[in-house]
Amino acid sequence: MTGSRAGDGAAMRPQIPRAETKSGSGGRHGLAVWGRGQSAVEFAIVAPILLTLLVAISVFGIAFNNYLALTFATNTAAQTLSISRGQTTDPCQTTSKAAYSAAPQLTQSSLKFSIVLGSNSVASSSANPTCSGSQQYLVQAQTAKVTVTYPCNLNIMGYDPVPNCALTAQTSMLIQ
Repeated sequence: MTGSRAGDGAAMRPQIPRAETKSGSGGRHGLAVWGRGQSAVEFAIVAPILLTLLVAISVFGIAFNNYLALTFATNTAAQTLSISRGQTTDPCQTTSKAAYSAAPQLTQSSLKFSIVLGSNSVASSSANPTCSGSQQYLVQAQTAKVTVTYPCNLNIMGYDPVPNCALTAQTSMLIQ
């Protein structure tokens, strides 16, 4: 044994040479400095990827939130239309106002409505639909179908994977 207590296993361990630093003091100071530099390089490589991923998650989250708002607005508009028989002279305006109030976070001028009452299309892809005089198509037990589209923006740091993205929600209700 080389000066160690018996049984502690120190004699059996191989001696690992330590890296010398510029000061010549030995020890691990040089390895620590090299490790900090390595961490900085790794961070510089990984940071743009993580930032892009974070931005992409945010963009898709906003688009999904807009889709949920659009779906809710479309359902509300169709329900309002289905119970407005005998109470409105412009079913399209009634429908659009209900959608606008149900989703105030969506840009009103970007919402496009298509409305079918029974088998009659009274509005097709218009931003501010009006169909005055179409109340005769609000016939009980017929179907009122409301389709609303809204543009979405999936621009992720200058890259748009779906350049002409449009969210669409459609609901059909029986006219009361």
